[in-house]
Amino acid sequence: MTPHPEPYEHPSAWRGPEMARSPDWIVRLDADDVAELERALAAARGAGLGIPGLRRDDVGVPRIAEKMARVRTMLEDGIGFALVRGLPRERYSKADAAMLYWIVGAQLGDAFAQNAHGEMLGHVRDLGADWRTNAKARGYQTRARLPFHNDSTDAVGLLCLQQSRTGGESRIVSSSAIHNEFLRRRPDLWTAMHDTFCVDRRGEESPGQRPWYETPCFTRFEGRLFVRYNRTYIETAQRFDGVPRLTPRQVEALDLMDALCADPAFHMDMAFEPGDMQFVCNYTVLHSRSEYEDWPEPERKRHLLRLWLRTPGFPRLPPEYADRNADMLAWQAHPRAPVFDLSEIAGELAH
Repeated sequence: MTPHPEPYEHPSAWRGPEMARSPDWIVRLDADDVAELERALAAARGAGLGIPGLRRDDVGVPRIAEKMARVRTMLEDGIGFALVRGLPRERYSKADAAMLYWIVGAQLGDAFAQNAHGEMLGHVRDLGADWRTNAKARGYQTRARLPFHNDSTDAVGLLCLQQSRTGGESRIVSSSAIHNEFLRRRPDLWTAMHDTFCVDRRGEESPGQRPWYETPCFTRFEGRLFVRYNRTYIETAQRFDGVPRLTPRQVEALDLMDALCADPAFHMDMAFEPGDMQFVCNYTVLHSRSEYEDWPEPERKRHLLRLWLRTPGFPRLPPEYADRNADMLAWQAHPRAPVFDLSEIAGELAH
């Protein structure tokens, strides 16, 4: 049942230009924070702990825990995103940087598998894929512009290991603000966004599952607004028999969603420096990325590491999300340690 039309009055309903002028969303690590992380890394290595087995309580990082408690509040009850800056990326191998990132992320919540491989720490890197022609390819395996979307867990994190030659800026938008603008401009289309949409599983369905899942784009649950949006996969799901065709009203609603996200009055750009860690709440913020040009040398190519996190502030999710959550619970049963060899990373395209 569509809820009674009302705006979502919440700190996550912000506009990009205003947010860019007041970067209180940057949380800085100082030398003492970094030293604490390095001690935790040494202790974890000494104890034979690694990814994905390392848990929050396995290492003591009280300074980092305090700062990440602030970040968690920002994600769950505030503006919905934060940038953690100050990790000296040049000091560490990729494997050690990943461990430091894992320790930081663990202060927010438990990591969740990101695909059917049970991948707990994802690589965002151009592997030469094309999601438009390969039904199993993902946008993060390309250098193409990524349309606005969100992921399937409470929060997503990115660690910048290496910048591209040009382009590749992060762009985020408040889906709470977009929801409110929808309601203001077109309440008729606002109701369409509460319809059930079929979304492509991109070849990662479990035995017995359909190759798509169902979800609304807008839903209210226990006083919170939840937004889930990935138009690309809504449209590619149309190739399946049994998926209802999108109605003209739904297409018009999706067009308005895209237009509002693309409006500079709503979104905000964010350039990553090596060592930056961005964390975003998937329910109140959508993210995108510009197309980029990479370096020719393999070791210099743009490379981010990705975490999917479940945070304590979302103990219950809308019942409409159960279909998609079943995927991640199945993937979580076989967690996989990260790889850092370029040939093994490229092998992801074979799945």
